[in-house]
Amino acid sequence: MILRCETAKVVEHREIGSGYRYIVFDTPKMAGDMIPGQFVHVKIPSLEASALRRPFSVFDAEEGRVHVLYKTVGRGTAALNSVRTGDSVSVMGPLGHGFPSQCNGVALLVGGGYGVAPLHFLAKRLKAAGHGSIEVFIGGRTKDDLLAVDRFRAMGVGVHLATNDGSEGVKGLVTDPLDDELARIRASDGKFELFACGPDPMLKAVAMRATGTSSRGWISMDRHMICGVGACYACIQKTVRGNSRCCVEGPVFRAEDLVWE
Repeated sequence: MILRCETAKVVEHREIGSGYRYIVFDTPKMAGDMIPGQFVHVKIPSLEASALRRPFSVFDAEEGRVHVLYKTVGRGTAALNSVRTGDSVSVMGPLGHGFPSQCNGVALLVGGGYGVAPLHFLAKRLKAAGHGSIEVFIGGRTKDDLLAVDRFRAMGVGVHLATNDGSEGVKGLVTDPLDDELARIRASDGKFELFACGPDPMLKAVAMRATGTSSRGWISMDRHMICGVGACYACIQKTVRGNSRCCVEGPVFRAEDLVWE
């Protein structure tokens, strides 16, 4: 797989509510190489020349375009909000180690907030590969944090929702409906694999449900990836093999390889 840096035209950029935004880059050489779970590094045009790129998970990649779902959380994403359709932006990718392309048993996808982005891409690829048994679990503080629900349903994926305040789906943690599904699968002696992306407490909880079992878990870690290519060692994650760089050895790790603090 070839790392590319493209001057990409922005073909769509819009707000989708509650601080979340959706942007599409025209990247004809890069898009076809993207694997779910990998990320792109974007140079924000309106930041000063010395500013570093910002990493973004890929929501979709098709027909020569990379789709990104993000939330305005800091100076970089706030600056990205000012980019308009038709503007040109420097995009580097594909970067990182993504999710596997195959799954043994039911694929259980667990996401929180904009952590659903790579899971949408993964579900789409699994469906295209003929994997029919996919269940996605989406959690958030309120219903405004439940993203891409209609898109998952349009794919024919089973959707399970949970919110902390009970405004949509189950009131509680996203692991509550997940545990119900795990119990159902185990009762029928079925097989499953877990795929997760979101905040650390959720990731740890999902990883613990895979560790020590015969089922595999794949965890996408969210770290501040400054350089994106493994040079700065700012995105270290502890693993059973020592310190690993999320931008190179990750962001996707096997659940049993992670060391939690």
